[in-house]
Amino acid sequence: MAEVGDKYRSYITGEGEKNTVWRFGAPPNYDVVNKLFEEGRTHVWSEDSEEGKVQRLVKTWEMELVHKVRPQDYKSVNAEKFRFSVNGRPEVTLDHLLKVGSYNAFLATSLPENLRGYNPAEETSESATKKFAATFPRGFAVEILQVYSGPPVIAYKFRHWSFMEGPFNGHAPTGELAQFLELAFSHWTRI
Repeated sequence: MAEVGDKYRSYITGEGEKNTVWRFGAPPNYDVVNKLFEEGRTHVWSEDSEEGKVQRLVKTWEMELVHKVRPQDYKSVNAEKFRFSVNGRPEVTLDHLLKVGSYNAFLATSLPENLRGYNPAEETSESATKKFAATFPRGFAVEILQVYSGPPVIAYKFRHWSFMEGPFNGHAPTGELAQFLELAFSHWTRI
């Protein structure tokens, strides 16, 4: 899967992407978030280790989710079979995920609205992306911490982090670390 263009993600550049429709008009540049990742990661995985392979796949899928507009341009997942669920919520399709946006899908909650620090029901994909990009201008780095099982069902622990360097919902920037430790189960036939 490795290619020239980004050292941690595939399917950004190359012949296979010449007809890809990009959300912001061009392929993304991950230099800033890659620097955040390299400065803050806790492991350096070899590319041929299970963790290294899963890390590339997860970063590639995240890139496609945020930057590719059309399901047919996705190469990390089977767009027709893809299903996504977070925190026991109902599964959604890739088309639905693209419609609501990655932030709104990942932050979907059953909390009462008055207890939500962020309310996905009040945001569009575009407004959520703008809000989080302003709050976390270096992006969010992701690191695989451990792979518990390998294909077809991959169970893994990962870390997602950044620094609050911009305002968020009326709160001033603090520069503090925002970090999430998460478990995921993915069905991939190969990595």
